[in-house]
Amino acid sequence: MGYKFKIDLHVRDYECDMQGYVNNAVYQNYLEHARHEYLQKLGINFAVLAKQKINLVVVRVELDYRFPLQSGDHFWIGSNLERISRIRFKFWQDLYRYPDDKPVLKSVVIGTSLNGKGRPQLFKEVDDLLPD
Repeated sequence: MGYKFKIDLHVRDYECDMQGYVNNAVYQNYLEHARHEYLQKLGINFAVLAKQKINLVVVRVELDYRFPLQSGDHFWIGSNLERISRIRFKFWQDLYRYPDDKPVLKSVVIGTSLNGKGRPQLFKEVDDLLPD
């Protein structure tokens, strides 16, 4: 799969569990960091949106764990973004270990934006980024 955004990261010691592997919840932190960087590259600034009472939120996450990472491992996350409805969007995010590009995790993250009253509303700033 070709990715519109890629980011390189590495595992830190404190992210690992007693068995020496990255704790399963940490992968969601990695994915969120990649999404934020991707959106920032597209011109979406979370702080500016929040001041405008626009909040981007995750409504569903699917994670398929394939292979565990360990302390010191270097890896990359590839991300794509697409519209799935009038008010929802989807990130396809996959994580691979360097240097062999071994698949580590496949994920789908679905999000929307909420207005100041907490109601779903896809704002122009977000809507303009999503292909039809």
